[in-house]
Amino acid sequence: MSGTRRATLRIQGKVQGVFFRESARVEATRLGLVGWVRNRSDGSVEAVVEGEPGMMEEFIRWCHRGPSQARVESVGRTDGEATGEYSHFIVERTS
Repeated sequence: MSGTRRATLRIQGKVQGVFFRESARVEATRLGLVGWVRNRSDGSVEAVVEGEPGMMEEFIRWCHRGPSQARVESVGRTDGEATGEYSHFIVERTS
């Protein structure tokens, strides 16, 4: 896991019902990242992403925009060490 990082993201705004999760899965997969994304009952989207720092930064920049139907207001971020527990990027159930 040398060189890989982990970020937990909380995306707020108009981010549910706009294909944010599926679009995030496609973008993360394109960038070679692993982890998951899910809707939260408070209307936000949460993601855990692991991978190469440069690719993670590109993904986080994408999260600030989201798909065309989204209106992102904020992206909260907590960084940490990668755990290596994920093998691909998936859409999880709402929490």
